[in-house]
Amino acid sequence: MTMRQVYNIINNQLVIDLPDRFKGKEQVVVTIDDDIDSKEAKILLLKQALQDPLFLEDVKEIEDDFNAIESDKI
Repeated sequence: MTMRQVYNIINNQLVIDLPDRFKGKEQVVVTIDDDIDSKEAKILLLKQALQDPLFLEDVKEIEDDFNAIESDKI
C-alpha cells in the first residue's frame, strides 16, 4: 500500500497517524522530501505556460517540424 500526504512539521517533529488499512503492518518506508515548494512552483509555472502565447507558438513550431519529418517518411 502506498500513501502520499504532505504534513506540517511542528517543533522539528513529524507525527503520522496511519490509516486503518495499515493495521497489522510491522514496517513502512518513510521518505522525507523537503522540496515540496519547488515542485509546486514548477507545476504552477507549467500550468501558466499553457496560457503563454509565446510558449504555445514554440510548441506549435516544434509540432509542425515533427509533422514535416513524419510526412517525408511516407
